[in-house]
Amino acid sequence: MLFVPRLCARATAIACTLVLLSCGPRAFAALPDEIQVYVDDLNDPGQAGLQLHVNTTPVGVTEPDYPGENLAVHATRFTFEPSYGINRNWEAGAYLPLVMNADGGLRAAGFRLRLKWVPIRPAPEAAGFFLGANGELGQVQSRFEINRREFELRPLLGWHNADWLLAVNPVLTFTLRGPDAGHPPEFAPSYKFARTIAQGIATGLEYYTDVGTIADIEALSDQKRTLYWAFDIDRKPWNVNFGIGRGLTSSTDRWTVKMIIDIPLRN
Repeated sequence: MLFVPRLCARATAIACTLVLLSCGPRAFAALPDEIQVYVDDLNDPGQAGLQLHVNTTPVGVTEPDYPGENLAVHATRFTFEPSYGINRNWEAGAYLPLVMNADGGLRAAGFRLRLKWVPIRPAPEAAGFFLGANGELGQVQSRFEINRREFELRPLLGWHNADWLLAVNPVLTFTLRGPDAGHPPEFAPSYKFARTIAQGIATGLEYYTDVGTIADIEALSDQKRTLYWAFDIDRKPWNVNFGIGRGLTSSTDRWTVKMIIDIPLRN
């Protein structure tokens, strides 16, 4: 009976430590095409999947971080994410982001390729810890990200049972092409805490930080930090993640609304 409280205390201590470590801003904004905390879900071997990510920023930062930047405010992002289960522990996928500005123009932003590996995870419907990583190579137009080519390493760790989910993604981003090429990686940890409140429905908090390089820490007011109240709705074959985010610093977009929809496919 004491296992869950002790586990929650340890997870809280780990999360607080990571928050204290993540005290520094990113040099430039990033395209918010995927707003999610990775957990241990994978497609079955040979199974194809498709998700649609949609998010919009009704109130946000109005001053660009660099000349020619396409601001997130008043824009809507549509990102298709096809995926494929390679085997029990590996999944491949891609992100294909489209951006619609306030004038109604729709533009392709680039692409990202990813490979997800989760060697430690509990059996389906069982409780336990999970541990893995996701590697992502992205090529994005400079109007959306000043660093056009990046590699993202996203460790993923956490614990869940039928009622609770705790997850942390301490993300490191390496610039391969752009002004930050050759610099130390940027650190952008994210966190998820959710509680099941009804059959197939969970709600909780998602916290995203966008901090500077691991070698450069700046003032808290310059950091990008957003707290989401999110819902996860599982109505197989449809699954939906919906969240409303509030920026916590002056350099962060004030309000963002996001939705991730699993689109059923026939295999």
